[in-house]
Amino acid sequence: MRFPLNSAFIFTFGALGGLLFGFDTGIISGASPLIESDFGLNVAQTGFITSSVLIGSCIGSLSIGALSDRFGRRRLLIVSAVLFLVGSGLSASATGFASMVVARIILGLAVGAASALTPAYLAELAPRERRGSLSTMFQLMVTVGILLAYAANLGFLGRDIAGIRDWRWMLGSALVPALLLLVGGIVLPESPRFLMERGDERGAFKVLTLLRKDMDEVGVEAELDGIRSVVGGRERQGAGEALRRLVGSARPALVAAVGVMVLQQLVGINSVIYFLPQVFIKGFGFPEADAIWVSVGVGVANVAATVAATVIMDRFPRRTLLVAGSVAMAVALSALALLNILGDASHAAILTMVLIVLYIVAFALSWGPVAWVLLGEVFPLSVRGIGSAVGSAANWIANFLVSQFFLVLLAAFGDNVGGPFAVFAVFCVLSIPFVLLFVPETRGRSLEDIERGIVGD
Repeated sequence: MRFPLNSAFIFTFGALGGLLFGFDTGIISGASPLIESDFGLNVAQTGFITSSVLIGSCIGSLSIGALSDRFGRRRLLIVSAVLFLVGSGLSASATGFASMVVARIILGLAVGAASALTPAYLAELAPRERRGSLSTMFQLMVTVGILLAYAANLGFLGRDIAGIRDWRWMLGSALVPALLLLVGGIVLPESPRFLMERGDERGAFKVLTLLRKDMDEVGVEAELDGIRSVVGGRERQGAGEALRRLVGSARPALVAAVGVMVLQQLVGINSVIYFLPQVFIKGFGFPEADAIWVSVGVGVANVAATVAATVIMDRFPRRTLLVAGSVAMAVALSALALLNILGDASHAAILTMVLIVLYIVAFALSWGPVAWVLLGEVFPLSVRGIGSAVGSAANWIANFLVSQFFLVLLAAFGDNVGGPFAVFAVFCVLSIPFVLLFVPETRGRSLEDIERGIVGD
């Protein structure tokens, strides 16, 4: 080790990919109305700028899987940090629609890479009895990133510092967390399970000793023995063999991960976060600053609920949290739909705000963190990198489709948010039987035990 690190530092900096994920998600919500006005864009172009990052995210997450299985999680986190720096700089200096889309796609490569790498990395570092709460650090960082982005939107709104438009400062502020991720990637240790798979048992022992301060040498050796029992005798495999194994013996894990990640988007969360200011500007006639303040309030609730999720994550079964979250979100969204479709939407702004907060809290206690925790848990070690990549890519594809058509759907309902909310409520209901039928319970089980249960060898 080059620096005397502790586990709190490792898990915090290891989850910084989530911070940038959330920061980019939140920052564009405040900047997009300003970009639309500055560049003279139509609704479809604004929606594409917002969702173009998802194209890059899908490519980034798919590309990073096999590479992380070959070169390790930590090295690829450094690569994603560099891409974050490049993408943030280009988006802040964009001169029109085309250059902004290119910049956002590059930024998406970094977001996708980080979203595929971080859950697997945190899951492989965490002890099984705390894996849920520690892996929830990723989702917590996502929500903190969203809140920081809202704060940056408010701080720069209307302030053309040094003659530079306010939205450029908003997008450029992402350079700060990108630099933090780069520093973190340089000093973080490699995953002990990756080291074991590459035959570096001494290195794996050192990392586990650093992480398991409450364990003696015998306990660390026992955990290494569990990893060795799964890794031992396995030959290194290429990307083709890993893919065949993923769709073969690891298929139950693939179905569970892809289904959960797609449904996490179909319940509408990122559409609400991306376009929340637009909803209150176009649906209720709020001024831009007031609409962003609404976003800040929602962001605070999101962070608070995710902090609570870190406390309860290892106290309740994962499946129970998912089903309970689906029920709560379906109720809140159905109420929103009925309120805005049957009533006078212009007088429902405050109640709409309350119901959105309830929906956000339900998501933050369930589908928000649990989906990413499961992504890092369910795949066998031999395909964890590529499996996490496919699951993350599925999330981004669903995110793109939902986000791309949200404003169009909103316009189809006469800027009444009840229509989109009703569609999202239906998917909340459909998510319940999927969880009960296809998602395995992983709480309190070692990654090796989960692997034996899913793969059966």
